[in-house]
Amino acid sequence: MKIVADQNIPFVKECFSSIGDVTLAGGREMTADLVREADILLVRSITKVNQDLLEGSTVKFVATATIGTEHVDQDYLGRQGIGFASAPGSNAMSVADYITAALLALVKKKKIQLEGRSIGIVGVGNVGSRVEKKCQALGMSVILNDPPLQRQTGDAKYRPMEELYNCDFITMHTLLTQDGPDATYHLANEKFFASLKDGAVFINSSRGKVQDEAALKKAIQSGKLGGVVLDVWETEPNVDPWLLQNVDLSTPHIAGYSYDGKVAGMIMIYNAACQHFGLRAAHTADNFLPEPDVPEIRIKKRPPAGGEERALHNIVQQVYTINRDDFNMREILLQPADERPAWFDMLRKDYPRRWEFHNTKIILLGIECCAVNKLAGIGFKVSL
Repeated sequence: MKIVADQNIPFVKECFSSIGDVTLAGGREMTADLVREADILLVRSITKVNQDLLEGSTVKFVATATIGTEHVDQDYLGRQGIGFASAPGSNAMSVADYITAALLALVKKKKIQLEGRSIGIVGVGNVGSRVEKKCQALGMSVILNDPPLQRQTGDAKYRPMEELYNCDFITMHTLLTQDGPDATYHLANEKFFASLKDGAVFINSSRGKVQDEAALKKAIQSGKLGGVVLDVWETEPNVDPWLLQNVDLSTPHIAGYSYDGKVAGMIMIYNAACQHFGLRAAHTADNFLPEPDVPEIRIKKRPPAGGEERALHNIVQQVYTINRDDFNMREILLQPADERPAWFDMLRKDYPRRWEFHNTKIILLGIECCAVNKLAGIGFKVSL
């Protein structure tokens, strides 16, 4: 079989070579000519998979190594009898770790405290539900909004959006949908930002078009918001330079880019392809996951009085330095305007290996550096 795959899917050639010949290409380089004679097409979120790309091709199976699927025209695939698979949940923990790191970085930058603060979570699927648990572990009060889940379950824990407007933080974890009663395109619009409490912190690591960036810029300029964290951008890879300069933390759509999360997504679509073609899977994630870079952290000193969240920040930074991603992202502003999109893509393509928190054991050497339940609650293994 002939397989065309996004080069940003880790180990995709090593893994899928067990079932065919693999050709790698950049996600924005996927053309109709390139995929015309392929049997399998493997993408990430930046490749638009539709009739324009696939008409006249021999593609029989498409998979995206991502949670989101809005870049794939599944109706077209269905009409053509082309199999499809995605990787729901594969990078959910990675995004939840990212949100935790961002919140703790804001603790240091803004000199604020998370415990006792409220956070609204918009979208409570694989990602949002994990964010909920980590925020609760940090002592935050969590309010959930997910209209489809509320209708499906009838659970009163899912609240109307209006109840989230008074939260200290609000974080977006929805898929991008254009139509219907739950459309999320420009969900964070001018009315949304005007409704938030003064000083609220806005975080988006879902999809760039969930936010109306003109409205977001207006909310920042007016002083309405107390902070902004963006991992996704409405016109990426073209990033609004003013917005990049004025948010508190900026990253190049990498919240879900943990090493183990990307490998998990790759294995999920590999298994789906094998099942689709009736083949035996020759690999598991264990074939591609080496020892974590930071297997353990030993803590010997107590934090200063009132410094528990700062201590948590310092621990998290040893595993994931979100400020480094922010620094690298801002270098886009140093590039000529016509080269900035390529720089954004380069940051994603060459993203350094990052591990999820659960790979690291925190060893507290005879002290209680931070509340053990907080360390464990945000994902670390803890040993006293």
